[in-house]
Amino acid sequence: MAFTANDVKTLREKTGLGMMDCKKALEENSGDMEQAIEWLRKKGLAASAKKADRIAAEGIVEAYIHPGGRVGVLVEVNSETDFVARNEAFQRLVKEIAMHIAAADPAPRFVTKEEVTQDFLDTEKRIATEQALATGKPANIVERIVEGKMNSIFKEVCLLEQPFIMNPDLTIQQYLSQKTAEIGEKLSIRRFTKYIMGEGLEKRSENFAAEVAAAK
Repeated sequence: MAFTANDVKTLREKTGLGMMDCKKALEENSGDMEQAIEWLRKKGLAASAKKADRIAAEGIVEAYIHPGGRVGVLVEVNSETDFVARNEAFQRLVKEIAMHIAAADPAPRFVTKEEVTQDFLDTEKRIATEQALATGKPANIVERIVEGKMNSIFKEVCLLEQPFIMNPDLTIQQYLSQKTAEIGEKLSIRRFTKYIMGEGLEKRSENFAAEVAAAK
């Protein structure tokens, strides 16, 4: 059974979910609206959407240091109540998010699409254009290359849009939605910081022979 853009809109209104989740649900269920809703509920997405407007002001800050001590992450994940913040399942979720951030390459720079600044997008578009022009391809091909790059930029820099390293079939947002349904409260990632040993430092280049020669 085929489905239309209006069907996607109707499913969004019924579930409160985003367009891509609704479109995927209809695709997986041959356009059948009721089966699509059931499919979403099984994944925990429809239930979590109903909690989207609640306020999550409790939670924990997790610190994760990768073995070897060269990569560290601090991440704040919020819940609605302190009771859930002390829950083992919630704490395990937060640790998994921290581990994802530590391992992710490219490393996320923002939590959500809404946090991405226009200055950042303008800079990325300029770089992508210069790189595409350097290939010597015609202008129409360059335009398509740049468009493709910009369409994928959110998956590279937004934590919630990245495939979850422990289950690449899910994005971090989808994984968070599943856990929201399981735990029964709104959960949200507020902020994070990733530290990489030596990042931003200009490492000294040792040339002992040259130093000896200069000292003569």
